[in-house]
This record gives sequence, C-alpha cells and structure tokens, in this order.
Amino acid sequence: MENQFMLPIGIEEFKEIREEGYYYVDKTALIEQVLEKRSKVTLFTRPRRFGKSLNMSMLKRFFEIGTDPSLFEGLHISKNAALCERYMGKYPVIAISLKGVDAASYQEAVVQLVEIINPSAASYQFLQNSGRLTDYEKERFCKLLDDDMNMKIMSSSMLWLTKLLEKHFNRKVVILIDEYDVPLDKAFQHGYFDEMVSLIRGMLGSVLKTNDSLQMGVLTGCLRITKESIFTGLNNLKVDSVLRTEYGDSFGFTEIEVEEMLAY
Repeated sequence: MENQFMLPIGIEEFKEIREEGYYYVDKTALIEQVLEKRSKVTLFTRPRRFGKSLNMSMLKRFFEIGTDPSLFEGLHISKNAALCERYMGKYPVIAISLKGVDAASYQEAVVQLVEIINPSAASYQFLQNSGRLTDYEKERFCKLLDDDMNMKIMSSSMLWLTKLLEKHFNRKVVILIDEYDVPLDKAFQHGYFDEMVSLIRGMLGSVLKTNDSLQMGVLTGCLRITKESIFTGLNNLKVDSVLRTEYGDSFGFTEIEVEEMLAY
C-alpha cells in the first residue's frame, strides 16, 4: 500500500516523484496547452513555490528521446493517446536552470554559467563520435565542454548545441530554461547588471530567435525583465503571467486541488 505520508517536500524532479510514489498533483494538462497554443517560445512568470521547476522537469521527461512512458500512466495526458503518440519521447531536449547563478561579481557569475553549460553539453557527449557531424562540428562541440570557455563561445553555446543535436537526431530541439531571471536579479543586487544583461541577451537571443533548429522553447522566472529589452527582436515570444487565465490551473494549486490534498 502506498505510504499516505509520502509528500514530496522540496523535490523538483518529476521522475523521482513518480517512481518513488510521492503524492503528485496532476499538472500534465500543461503539456496539451503548450502544444495546442503553438507558441514558438513561451515565458511563464510566477512567484516562487508555484511549481515552476517541477513543471519544467515534467516537460523534459515528456518530450525527451528515450523517456519512460510509464511515468505518465494514469495522468491526464495519458488520456490523449494521439498527442502522446506524436510528441512523447520524440525530441532532443536541452534543459537548464539558472537559479544557481548567485555571484557577487560578474567574473564569478560567468564561471557559474560555464558550470551550468558544461554539464548540459556533457550529457550529449556521444556527439564527439557522431557519424553525422563533421570534424569542425565536433571541434565546436568540444569547446562547449571547456572550463575556460570564452564569451563568444558562451553566447552561442546553446545555439550550437541545438544545431548539433538536430543534425545528429534529425529532429528539432526543445529548449527549457528555468529561472532565467535569477542571474539578472543577482547582478542587479551586486552592481554588474549591465554586463549580465548583455550576456543573457546574447545567449537567449541566439538560441530562441530565428533558430531553425528550435522546435519549441519554454522559460520560467519570477520577473519579466523589460526595461533593458532582454527579449529585443524576439517576436515569437508569448508571455503568460499570474494575471492571465490561460494557464491558470497549471501552476500553483486550485481550490479543488487544495481540498483534495487536505482530505488526503
């Protein structure tokens, strides 16, 4: 019998919650909504503790090649067999979280960003031996594993990774960026905001704007940074804030969900 006290306190990994039998409030309708809206890039802004990271983990597990379909058994999305057949496990996924970028200086923040990019690229280390990539492309990939990555490589890192993954898998790439605004918030607090704006604008602009290898992008954050135009020229961006109703039941808990949890 499932332990009725298995509450996922502090757990943000969808796979762990499902495999270990933790209590889970079904938010898989978000997958349908994201696909049906057909926005190339969607930014969800919500307060902290609204389940943004868990939802991003859920999206990753749904779309990524090689996913385990049993993770979604009995959930809302499993009832849409046609959608699951078409989209589940069909895409290479780049999923990163920027909430760990908490530095007192720009130089330290750059080091922390490199430490995020390196493992993301390393998870696809088999690209070094891909028969579909040229020697030049493999050389470019190796630069994404370099601890001493220069600013030019960093700015185009995610763009290049999408292009290499598309060529290897012959499938476009899903991009998931959690807590995109944390480096900017920390930079504002510590006085290097202008430098960080330039870097983040370069990274996001290159991968999300006019990128033929992009299938879909989803970003989350607490804030929408508008004054310095982080998303300048990104005309394929749809912003959904807590004030909108389209995805109102996909983040946080509804009254019915709270009543069910209390009864549980």
